[in-house]
Amino acid sequence: MTIHRTLVATLAVTALAATIARAEPPKAAVFDFQFANVGAQPPTQADYDRLGPLSDQLRSLLQESGRYTIVSTDPVKGEVEKGSDLRRCNGCADEYARKLGADVAITAEVQKVSNLILNINVYVKDLRVNEQEKSYSVDIRGDNDVSFDRGLKYLVKNSLPQP
Repeated sequence: MTIHRTLVATLAVTALAATIARAEPPKAAVFDFQFANVGAQPPTQADYDRLGPLSDQLRSLLQESGRYTIVSTDPVKGEVEKGSDLRRCNGCADEYARKLGADVAITAEVQKVSNLILNINVYVKDLRVNEQEKSYSVDIRGDNDVSFDRGLKYLVKNSLPQP
């Protein structure tokens, strides 16, 4: 009888583990990076040109990590562009994400303190639970593609929550 109970318990645990392993990652709306200019030097055109590829890289890194299934933000892109800054719009990113059927809203910004000191900030809000968004940041040195690439990879690998 004890062997039978042990076998049943083992099978139940195995089935539960298999169900958890098959669970789909949450759907995330990852919005394009924006600038939060807090320094004396405003962003240059090269800085603005870097935001699109940086946004695409964040989406790719998150998708490849298995943390999220990325949903396209294209259906609300026009609304986002006409609206105010996603970090200062009283939850508009959450509403856009819900319209897209996402479970998580992810916004991001670059703070340019100077041509040498910049911050990459990523904000994650789980819309399925009633919690405040979580923020993640990495400081980079150097206003160039290599610094941004390394900084974003470091942030995703070492700071953002794992699945």
